[in-house]
Amino acid sequence: MRSDEWRKKEMNPVTRSIGLTFPAVRRALCPAPRLVSGGQVIEDVPEGSGSPPLTGQASLYVHWPYCLRRCPYCNFNKYIPREDNHRIMTECLQREAETLLQLSQASSITSVFFGGGTPSLAHPSTIAGILETVSRQVNLPDEAEVTLEVNPTPAAMSKLKDYCRAGVNRFSIGVQSLQDDDLKILGRDHSSLQALRTIEEAQRLCPGRVSVDVMFGRPKQSVESWEEELSELLRVCDDHVSLYQLTLERGTQMFKMVQRGEVTVPAEDVTAEMYQCARRTLHQKGFLQYEVSNFARNNAASHHNVSYWKGRQYIGIGPGAHGRFLPLGEGGVSREARTQTLEPDMWIREVRQNGHGTRRRVQLSHLELLEEVLVMGMRMTEGIDHKHWEVFSPQMGLHEVFGASTDVQELLQSGQLILDERGLRCSWDGLALLDSILPSLLVELQTQILQGPQRDHSADAQPLKTSNLQ
Repeated sequence: MRSDEWRKKEMNPVTRSIGLTFPAVRRALCPAPRLVSGGQVIEDVPEGSGSPPLTGQASLYVHWPYCLRRCPYCNFNKYIPREDNHRIMTECLQREAETLLQLSQASSITSVFFGGGTPSLAHPSTIAGILETVSRQVNLPDEAEVTLEVNPTPAAMSKLKDYCRAGVNRFSIGVQSLQDDDLKILGRDHSSLQALRTIEEAQRLCPGRVSVDVMFGRPKQSVESWEEELSELLRVCDDHVSLYQLTLERGTQMFKMVQRGEVTVPAEDVTAEMYQCARRTLHQKGFLQYEVSNFARNNAASHHNVSYWKGRQYIGIGPGAHGRFLPLGEGGVSREARTQTLEPDMWIREVRQNGHGTRRRVQLSHLELLEEVLVMGMRMTEGIDHKHWEVFSPQMGLHEVFGASTDVQELLQSGQLILDERGLRCSWDGLALLDSILPSLLVELQTQILQGPQRDHSADAQPLKTSNLQ
């Protein structure tokens, strides 16, 4: 959990602010049209509730924890390597992938995402080795999306062709800014020219399958300078753009610098206008917003991230990775949330000893699963359709859960929220206010499910003893 991830991936800078109040929001944000495999739409199938669960397909997230330096704004799970341990990391990532795939009920991996950290520091042989391990355990279709996050340095650019040979077919490039002064403030180790050259090379190798990350709300940034920068980026970028707002996280160097008055960041109303400006500009250039922070044209939406936002199973390997899947041998009807050990050296010891580094397992209750489906699904512009909700809540539909709520009715009447024959979703204006809408929806969901006839006290989430992990 990255994570295009907010994480893209397991942790996403734009959406972390949504999870400050509600535990369910924090869980679901750990840390993405409908997923297509082999040209066929994979239909949702209920988990539990007497119907055969969709256990055959899963996505795989691989966390590479190392960076050459720690950016002053970043609080992700990353470490500066003390020695060259690529061989050890490769062996442990392969072993953990093998173990967790065997513990899951997955028979096919529909997408793989290499996040971090800086996974473009990994040797291409590491990427190839992990993909080979996956393909030995389960089906990894030739058309499966395999994404690698890339820091646009000359060293990373020189390896792009080798990454493609290893099996990568999509790149997510951390451009962040096209202003060299801002890149220095952000602690990035690349220049704007290097970023542009990396984009160009990535597009040559994977045309139509290159995403760029760009950050707004940076120190001293204005709406006007942001609009000019975004226009420049859109002249050279491919078919996918991810927007991230700079978030001041406690404990980071950037947070301390702002607290001391050494740097200033734009006010909240300014960053809100920056977001709206970006949405308008991207729309004018043919990009469709399909999620809070993600935009695509020519059907270039990230299949991996869509799998997150659709509430599908995913397996996380590597230090600090998160996963959500149905384990074998435990009834096969309750999804588990798994978290891997954070610190790489400890994780390596545990993988060598146990075959995996899972530190915590929690069986998700019906309510917790619905909370995650709600939080993630509402991030998409299409929202949650009735059929998708019924997969996870066959006894209480969207109208039954949310239709009678006074707070929800106010959101509907204000035009921020839409509940109709298609399903539940935010309006164009409402999507920008998602963090203020979700609490009302979560409260109503909790109220209705806890009072509903299908309440199952035995399904309450309880931590499972890690000493019994298989």
